[in-house]
Amino acid sequence: MTIKPLLALRHCLVAAALLLTAITIRAAEPAALPAREKLHLYLLIGQSNMAGRGLVEAQDKQPHPRVLTLTKEGKWVPAVDPIHYDKPNAGVGLGTTFGKVMAERDATVTIGLIPCAVGGTPISRWQKDADLYEAALKRARAAAPHGVFKGILWHQGEADSGKEETAKVYAAKLDAMIAAWRKDLEQPNLPVVVGQLGEFYAGGAGVKLVREAQQTVPERVPHTGFAPATDLNHKGDKVHFDAAAYREFGKRYATAMVKLQSAGAAEKK
Repeated sequence: MTIKPLLALRHCLVAAALLLTAITIRAAEPAALPAREKLHLYLLIGQSNMAGRGLVEAQDKQPHPRVLTLTKEGKWVPAVDPIHYDKPNAGVGLGTTFGKVMAERDATVTIGLIPCAVGGTPISRWQKDADLYEAALKRARAAAPHGVFKGILWHQGEADSGKEETAKVYAAKLDAMIAAWRKDLEQPNLPVVVGQLGEFYAGGAGVKLVREAQQTVPERVPHTGFAPATDLNHKGDKVHFDAAAYREFGKRYATAMVKLQSAGAAEKK
């Protein structure tokens, strides 16, 4: 290759890098908020597969004009992955795609994501009065004056599937957690979508019980939905989904959420 083509290629690469940097900087700038009733809030809780561990690509750095996320510092900014900050290896998750799908369904609203998931955590730490529940509640209450809560997204269970004794009480703990959130947010029918453990996840002695508890939550608790992980791939570790799977999973969460919201609206008529 001659010098001129090499220089041209170099200039293109530099321009692309500068563009990506500019997009990232804009995404980190505080966003203007709409009227309170037009900011639809969603709480994202659970462990690492809610936080996301997918490889971040260029497409993940393209913000949607009506999808925001609440930063660790409590500022609303355009949502670009990673939106979670629980671990240094946080990456693409399901939340951003979920937000984009929900935003596209209604051009009059802005979606506000409140990321609170923490990798490697058992459901006991997400019970009322436990540390992660209370930390997430603090963020939820800080966000509440700016918008209206429309739902909760939950993905967790790997940490509780290792032993049968923890798995046996998983359903009861999950149901109690949902009830606590609805009480604290003062919305008794707040939609909650629970995601399925990856099919690739072998887990331990209690994995079957955890899967059953997740899949049957709509039978136990009104106004809850289930997002299946059927045919979604892992990133090579047989624990975490890959980036493409997270994006698809976000769409499935959105499908389940829309179904719940539509049913709730029909009940009010």
